[in-house]
Amino acid sequence: MNMETKMEGLDASFDIVARQDAADEAIKGLRRDVEEVKGRLEKVSRAAARPMIDGGQPGTAMQSAEVKGFVNNYLRQGRETELKSISGAVQSDGGYAVPRELDAMIARSLKEISPIRQIAQVVQVGSAGYRKLVTGAGTSSGWVSDAAARPETATPTFHEIAPPTGELYANPASSQAMLDDAGFDLEAWLADEIATEFARAEGAAFVNGTGVDQPLGFLMSNQSAADDAARTFGSLQYVGSGNASGFDTAPEAKLIDLVHTLKASHRQGASWVMNSATMAAVRKLKTSDGAFLWQPGLIEGQPDRLLGYPIIEAEDMPDVAAGTTPIAFGNFRAGYLIAERTATSILRDPFSNKPFVHFYATKRIGGQVLDSDAIKLLKIEA
Repeated sequence: MNMETKMEGLDASFDIVARQDAADEAIKGLRRDVEEVKGRLEKVSRAAARPMIDGGQPGTAMQSAEVKGFVNNYLRQGRETELKSISGAVQSDGGYAVPRELDAMIARSLKEISPIRQIAQVVQVGSAGYRKLVTGAGTSSGWVSDAAARPETATPTFHEIAPPTGELYANPASSQAMLDDAGFDLEAWLADEIATEFARAEGAAFVNGTGVDQPLGFLMSNQSAADDAARTFGSLQYVGSGNASGFDTAPEAKLIDLVHTLKASHRQGASWVMNSATMAAVRKLKTSDGAFLWQPGLIEGQPDRLLGYPIIEAEDMPDVAAGTTPIAFGNFRAGYLIAERTATSILRDPFSNKPFVHFYATKRIGGQVLDSDAIKLLKIEA
């Protein structure tokens, strides 16, 4: 009996030693896993610390294969293999659709630079045209009791919105020496050049575009002094300044009238649009008690305000002069529609202007007033 007890004690001791050995091995395995994870993190950190090349992203490993192939093979060296053309007849005539990452960089820069794009409604379309139906006065309704018959309501009036479109292009150039330099961030440079040219051209079209092979600017829409109930669909209402050549003796009253011609639902999210010369004149306006109408932004990044509404500076707005409409006020997200094709195409041209390589970029963009009740104008007239 004593011998059996001793053997059981020895077996228990051996079990404790075996469990201890297993625990030590598990701890060693965990340490190896931790060291392996540390090594991977160090590799990622070193990759992130590398200079940005061709993608605006840290480390070439972070780029997608599509972007690397497009930038290195086509943009830098002119190789046209494995590229998706947007023309079914002759590839080089139509250009090549850029990767999504590059197109997103151009779109972000456009939104930051183009003033009207910042506040308007932007829709992405897959075809050249875009159409939308809007109701003129909303759907009719009525009140009845529980058991009463439901009379037929009037049919709403529909209007079709089809923004005129045009092809917008930019043609930046680079020397071959710049393209051969591996440290030259070609992708970021090209996106910035294209976005700057696009923003300049589309900013002018969204304000003063004729609608022929380009968007129809909101200032080129029909204008009327009639209110919303009496004005025809598509016409913008204006308020006269009271002076044939500038502002009246009480300009703050006209600006307040302009604000309140806009429906209360549209005033939520409304903003002023004017150029820098008009802004300089408006900043000097005072109320009868000497207070400035202009309210500078107190926080960095916040826009200045006029009568409590933010001000957007658009240099394509006209100056204060007889018969012009230098100030617009409204909810442009509800009032102006921008329709654009999602893909930007680029054609590499190393032959037209040797030794420079041109990158001919195109994009289809359209625009038109969507809701004429959502935008109001101040017109300089007696």
